[in-house]
Order: sequence, then structure tokens, then C-alpha cells
Amino acid sequence: QVQLVESGGGLVQPGGSLRLSCAASLRNFHYYGIAWFRQAPGKEREGVACHHSSDGSTYYADSVKGRFTISRDNSQSTFHLQMDNLKPEDTAVYYCAATVPSPPVVGIPAFQLFDHVGQGIQVTVSS
Repeated sequence: QVQLVESGGGLVQPGGSLRLSCAASLRNFHYYGIAWFRQAPGKEREGVACHHSSDGSTYYADSVKGRFTISRDNSQSTFHLQMDNLKPEDTAVYYCAATVPSPPVVGIPAFQLFDHVGQGIQVTVSS
């Protein structure tokens, strides 16, 4: 049973924007901590952004601060990653992730702590 489904990826020029969405089929979604990860070819997977349901805090990787915004709509059981001023180095497969309870850590929790992960969606930034 698929529980997280990403959408919104694609090809965009440098400086452009994309909005990734993740539709969650999870009960009591508002209790879940959520995050976005990405993995570029030949590189390790990295945490991009997260939102802790426990206290509402958000964290971003230094490489995306000021350009990416994570948000959630608990009424629709969805969450999003707004990506602005995209750069070629943002090219990667992006994964949404959710787990309950939110891991009790400061910052973006490790990928292994998430129980639910989407199938991944390609984002390519190129002219």
C-alpha cells in the first residue's frame, strides 16, 4: 500500500522555481514529522528540510536556506517543498518522508528514522 506519493518534479532552468508535493495516506497525519531528502548521482543522500510536529520547528540544509520552504496542510494530508532560485547543483531525486512521533532531535533527522518514504521524483535544473 503506497502511503507517500510525490508530484511536481521536472526540468527547470537555473533561477526558476518548482513546488514538490507529497500526498500522504496516513491516519492522524498531523502527528507525523515530515521531511524532504535528495540524492544526486554519485553522491550521498542528504536531508533538505524537515518539520517537527512536536513543536512546529523547521530546519533546512545550509545549501538551501533562503531558497527552499517546507510546508504542510494537515487538512489535506499533504506537504510541500517550494524551491526557488534553483541551481544546477539542486539536480537530484527528491524523496518525501514521514514518521511518527517526530524524532527527538534538533535539526533534520537521519533518513533511517523515517518509517514512510515516497518513491522519489526527479528534479533537473539545467539550461
